[in-house]
Amino acid sequence: MAAVDDRAIDDHAKGRIISDAPLSRPVPVALRYDPGFSPATVRFVFPGAVEWSFPRALLETGMRTPTRRGDIGVWPCGRVQTVVELHRDDGVTVVQFDTTALLRFLKHTYAASTSMTTH
Repeated sequence: MAAVDDRAIDDHAKGRIISDAPLSRPVPVALRYDPGFSPATVRFVFPGAVEWSFPRALLETGMRTPTRRGDIGVWPCGRVQTVVELHRDDGVTVVQFDTTALLRFLKHTYAASTSMTTH
């Protein structure tokens, strides 16, 4: 984890792009959170500066039960994976993450939120 300032979070995770192809493709994803800018929002940044912003609560809830809001869906996949589905005009991208990486990110976001209210 690298902090952008004393509260902003910039974690990294490996996702796997799921498609009709026989093999999934790994993709590095920057997981970002800035409580000073938008305390209820997380951002996932993919290669090519493709960025998706959505409510932190959507990610948290979707790790336990299938959840959708607008163009983004999140759901658990077995006991150790979480799927994030991103809809755009030109198609759908489905990315599978290790749940532990997302849990670690959420833990960091709540720690940053707490430090913001105690400063």
